[in-house]
Amino acid sequence: METIDQVLVAMRRVLRATALHSKHLSKTVGLTMPQLLLLQAIAGGQDVTVGELARRISLSQATVTTILDRLQKRGLLYRQRSTSDKRKIHPCLTAEGRRVLETAPTPLQEQFIRQFRGLEPWEQSMILAALQRVAQMMDAQDIDASPFLDLGELDRTAKRSRDSAPEPLAG
Repeated sequence: METIDQVLVAMRRVLRATALHSKHLSKTVGLTMPQLLLLQAIAGGQDVTVGELARRISLSQATVTTILDRLQKRGLLYRQRSTSDKRKIHPCLTAEGRRVLETAPTPLQEQFIRQFRGLEPWEQSMILAALQRVAQMMDAQDIDASPFLDLGELDRTAKRSRDSAPEPLAG
């Protein structure tokens, strides 16, 4: 097998592992990776605001608000007005939200982070440089991305594009 084929196979394996993990997460607890990370961030902070959550999980405040709305509709969290500053709203987990967190699989990036940290610094630097170069080669260096492994947003975007595409004319 040529080197380029080996590179493409390795990239496909990473994408496939991410897709399979996202599917497993969806099947086991009915959450997307951003939803799970948001629930974890809420559980890990006391009186955390939407802005703080957005910074913690590297998503826009508008996206976090949309995800919070969905999680609240599912009964996994509720919003509580701050007692010290009435302008602030704090998302809080419900008992069901805590139960879902306890049964959720470990996010894929946690396994990666654990193993990555075990590498020598020079190995970490080589991996970083190689991946940054791959992103550049794919003209993806300027694409906004957060530091968690999830294909959900790409899948939803593609589905919306397909759903909104005009029907072909019958010939």
